[in-house]
Amino acid sequence: MPLDYATVKDWRFDDVRQRYDEKDAMLYALGIGLGQDPENAGQLRYVYEKDLQAFPTLCVVLGYPGFWVQDPRAGIDWVKVVHGEQRLTLHAPLPACGTVVGKSRNTHVVDKGADKGAIVVTERTLHSEDGTHLATLQQSTFCRGDGGFGQGDASPPPLPAAPDGEPDLRCELRIPPNAALLYRLNADRNPLHADPEVARQAGYPRPILHGLCTYGLAAHAIVKTCCDYDASRLASLNTRFSAPVYPGETLQCDIWRMPDGQVRFLARARERNVVVLSNGTAAVRP
Repeated sequence: MPLDYATVKDWRFDDVRQRYDEKDAMLYALGIGLGQDPENAGQLRYVYEKDLQAFPTLCVVLGYPGFWVQDPRAGIDWVKVVHGEQRLTLHAPLPACGTVVGKSRNTHVVDKGADKGAIVVTERTLHSEDGTHLATLQQSTFCRGDGGFGQGDASPPPLPAAPDGEPDLRCELRIPPNAALLYRLNADRNPLHADPEVARQAGYPRPILHGLCTYGLAAHAIVKTCCDYDASRLASLNTRFSAPVYPGETLQCDIWRMPDGQVRFLARARERNVVVLSNGTAAVRP
């Protein structure tokens, strides 16, 4: 059964109501490398209950509608799907604990052509219990086995590439060897990130890091380098996933300051010199 455009475009998502507490906020922050320097006051504010603040990219694991592409009604070859891009716009500070409501809808179903796959863009908005709009997320899912269904939407505007030349700033973050085992406790318990045998069956020499963990590490690097660990200044973060990361590697984030006040970035697995995040953009408040 091929991908059914109308069914996927009009997919009905139930609202997801999720309670999270201070422990969840601290666990997420630890999973993206905060607290590795336990005497750094800037990091400590995200991993210690005294004056605790939620790191804003915690939003990506809240209100998630589940792995809906596995539903046979969609006609998607779910075994071949990969996370293509992640975009996040922050509208209000995320409390250190509370209840959020996630509301999801599919905004784009793009046919790249036979043998070229398809892209499904899912938008999720996060709201507090009192209705405050906290964040808007867009996840692009690349459905490698599903192109050629004959109709579809135009692609969303592309993310810009990083500038040529040397970056203005560079930040390196060491990824602990147990990073995937820690991060998976936030939401995604796919054994690909924990079981060496499952990873080998999928074609990897060892378990890989979650893409959204790499995304969170990039946010950590930008908040450290551009915001002096004041994450309330981060207004948006968008990027494309280019290659997997392995726990134990070093994430090298190259950052360019743009005339409009935004930054662009890309990230490499330094030891392999492989770009793992490309077309990165972030908006940073003064």
